[in-house]
Amino acid sequence: MRQASIERRTKETEITATVNLDGSGVYDVETGIGFLDHMLEQLSRHSLIDLTLRAKGDLHIDFHHTTEDTGIVIGEAVSKALGDRAGITRYADALIPMDETLTRVALDVSNRPYLVWKVDFSKPKLGEMDTELFKEWFQAFAQQAGITLHVENLYGENNHHIVESCFKGLARSLRRAIEIDPRKADAVPSTKGVLGGSL
Repeated sequence: MRQASIERRTKETEITATVNLDGSGVYDVETGIGFLDHMLEQLSRHSLIDLTLRAKGDLHIDFHHTTEDTGIVIGEAVSKALGDRAGITRYADALIPMDETLTRVALDVSNRPYLVWKVDFSKPKLGEMDTELFKEWFQAFAQQAGITLHVENLYGENNHHIVESCFKGLARSLRRAIEIDPRKADAVPSTKGVLGGSL
């Protein structure tokens, strides 16, 4: 079973997370940030990755540390659960419409982390959450999961729809990329025989 648990404790946050890559999208998430909980639930539901997460952070300061560190911990858990990444499909993309919004996500589970973020917001806040923090979450997740991740909002007006389409796009593409390819179930999907390092 491709499962992993990660615990992270700093002076700013205390976070534990467990993932099952071969789950059914069952989630149990508590970060203290309602909108972030909603997005992580979407990530789990649409990727079919079971996710249990508990986070306590310095929310009296702001939401930055908790948001970023949940990305770090979930990314680490996904990477650990993937192991040597043998047999995975590796590449995937998704085009996600949400009412007036359309977002494209493409990724490579390459063990070479990189984020391209082409998402703009018309407001600095979404509820109580700074919209600039969403890039921080995706950056932290991509870095720790070892994923080359391109996220581009093609158009949209509603900031909630824009953010949610980004998380759903990540979920749907991640779901396909980490699936085991039955034709190459025992092989790392690279001519090098290993994922990561130089191109």
